[in-house]
Amino acid sequence: MTMGLPHGLDGTVEGREYLTFRIAQEEYGIDILKVREIRRYEAPTRIARTPAFIKGVVNLRGTIVPIVDLRMKLHQDCRPVYSEFTVVVILNLLDRVVGIVVDSVSDVLRLSDEQISDVPEFEGAIEVDSIEGLGTVGDRMLILLDIEKLMSNVDMGLVAADA
Repeated sequence: MTMGLPHGLDGTVEGREYLTFRIAQEEYGIDILKVREIRRYEAPTRIARTPAFIKGVVNLRGTIVPIVDLRMKLHQDCRPVYSEFTVVVILNLLDRVVGIVVDSVSDVLRLSDEQISDVPEFEGAIEVDSIEGLGTVGDRMLILLDIEKLMSNVDMGLVAADA
């Protein structure tokens, strides 16, 4: 059993697990159940007439996977710099496989409901309905993304919003 987290009557640990990653100075989390694999960054094949944040596609064992630079999507005027820590998180979303480029992956954390706060009202680059909440772990603050909502956004065109 994990110390410090609430346990159910059956002895299981309550809460949800999130893959945490960094984009610039911010730390984000996404539902670990959406993650298929984590790969090092390799330049994808560019597709004409796609938004700048869609870097292109890669062939992943016979599956053509669109690659989205999440840094550019969330920080519209960001000019990405790729390093040895840059990774692609391959996701299973609404019957599609999509890759997101992030600066680095941190770890997997289990958060209880008490560690997740509602999102305050604010204007920003991310639609508020794409944020599940704000997670707190010690002095760390995580922006918990609803990655399916973010990827089904109209300007993405990668995943059907009505699926």
